[in-house]
Amino acid sequence: MTEWDIKKLQILRTLRDRGTVTATAEALLMTPSAVSQQLTNLAKQLGVRLLEAQGRRVRLTDAAQLVLRHAEVVFAQLERADAELDGYLRGEAGQVRVAAFSTSVPALLVPAVRQLRTAHPGLDVRIREAEAAEAYELLTAGEVDLALSLAAHAPSARDPKYSRAPLLADPLDVALPADHPLADAPGLRLADLAAEPWIFGGSGPWSEITTAACEAAGFVPEQAHSASGWTAILAMVEAGMGIALVPRMASADRRGGSGVVMRVLSADQPRRHVVAAVRSGAEEGPAVARVLAALRQAAAARETVQQN
Repeated sequence: MTEWDIKKLQILRTLRDRGTVTATAEALLMTPSAVSQQLTNLAKQLGVRLLEAQGRRVRLTDAAQLVLRHAEVVFAQLERADAELDGYLRGEAGQVRVAAFSTSVPALLVPAVRQLRTAHPGLDVRIREAEAAEAYELLTAGEVDLALSLAAHAPSARDPKYSRAPLLADPLDVALPADHPLADAPGLRLADLAAEPWIFGGSGPWSEITTAACEAAGFVPEQAHSASGWTAILAMVEAGMGIALVPRMASADRRGGSGVVMRVLSADQPRRHVVAAVRSGAEEGPAVARVLAALRQAAAARETVQQN
């Protein structure tokens, strides 16, 4: 296969554009003899004659013009590669893989991705739904670049393998059947619901969050039913089978249901805390930094909405 030397091809192109060896040498900060030597070597590499004398000047042969027609395609592709690489180095291109728990996807990740598509369309964010244990396994193995989880189930802030960034304090509201006697009671507190049947997961993060919030209010909740999906939990609440603590991120799109009343627990203010984590040092990568910034922006917007 013929050897194509990009540097020598650029010299040939400059000679075509400038017209003389002297002008080419000046443009490329070379000596005229160096220009002539490089072009002689290129002709030997390609096995064709590239230049012919024309008085005191030289002109490009038809073979040289053919070579340059194909070289222009290569130069254009290299320009595109340079531009894309520059975007990658500035965090405007590349791929960032994110593992995230289910309710964080529509509440935080989707708004962040929308913002990034507008501001940095060359940045590709890939989402993988995963609970904390799996998310951190994927992060450690290098299969994702960023993990979203609840702070209670994230690695310790002292773990040197990860860098954590707090994103959101998500309030927990209580879901009551619409006809519940306390559905419109003023100043409702968790302690007022101590004798109620509760619906939450049999194990895992949501079981721990519910029991911890209730214990902080002075009682242990009686678990009447076990479920982990919010559709199932709210359907049972609507049917009068029990009550449940629901994160506001999960309930935001369900407030319009007539069979369930979402009550804010202003006095107790139970919350779950959402954090992002990356492998230590990775937060300095420009693409990951842009995704983290977009997530913080989405979290701040959600907190503003929640306060209003």
